[in-house]
Amino acid sequence: MDKTPFLPADLVQTHPGLALLRLASLVAEGSGADEDTLDLMFEQMEVGALDGLDGAEIWAELARGLMGARPGAMVKALRECGVLEIILPEISAVFGVPQITDTADEIDLGVLIVAALEEAARRAAPLEVRFALLVMHAGKSDSPREHLPVHYRHIERAAPRIDVICERFAVPGVCHDLALLALHECERVQRASPVRAGPLAAMLDRTGAFRDPELFEKLMLVATCDYFAYGDKTGESHPKVDLLTAARAACAGLDAGLDADEAAEARARAIAAAFKSERWAEA
Repeated sequence: MDKTPFLPADLVQTHPGLALLRLASLVAEGSGADEDTLDLMFEQMEVGALDGLDGAEIWAELARGLMGARPGAMVKALRECGVLEIILPEISAVFGVPQITDTADEIDLGVLIVAALEEAARRAAPLEVRFALLVMHAGKSDSPREHLPVHYRHIERAAPRIDVICERFAVPGVCHDLALLALHECERVQRASPVRAGPLAAMLDRTGAFRDPELFEKLMLVATCDYFAYGDKTGESHPKVDLLTAARAACAGLDAGLDADEAAEARARAIAAAFKSERWAEA
């Protein structure tokens, strides 16, 4: 006897696994995930509905869900029915792992990811921003317990995992590139300081502020959504993103006719002047 549970007619697909993932993506579109829905998804997973699915097919439904109004709800539903562990074990593993906040309190990394995705939806972020928020903590699941909630060297662990995820699902290159940039730079955004004009200029250059403004803006949106995911923030903008945006404005038009070293020096001095970092200028 076929043990596959009945699915609503509008969810029947060529492969039952696609119906399961479509159900998850519908959760992200606001349909909710009640107990019956989660039970159905769990039963489908238990009877092997995901077996044999092509990664690109899985990505199509994941991308649809990530672009929904409630992408965090989709991730929660996938985890609660056991599917996340199968298709994204790297992300499933970070649930329950603590992350320190700027107030020295702790937050569950899974809760942080869910909240960041919800914030991204609220801000109508593009797919690559939402994907970066989903995967950029992937190196923190196996941080040495004696170091928690600090995650030493998580970037080295996360980068190959992000590569594997992108290869598994044939994720678009723009998503892969922004995820790796966010992995390397988001924590540096949080540490940006107006009295460190040289490092600010270098960060702006690394993150595409001058050569690829669209990429820079997307990175700033990743940082903003991650910042507000901690739940204790007020306002609409990330103060460090405001700082970097002002620093970029201070450098407008300075690189014309200059080589790379001269441009870096000019930008650092312009930032120092804009933030009145006289001590840096004298040094």
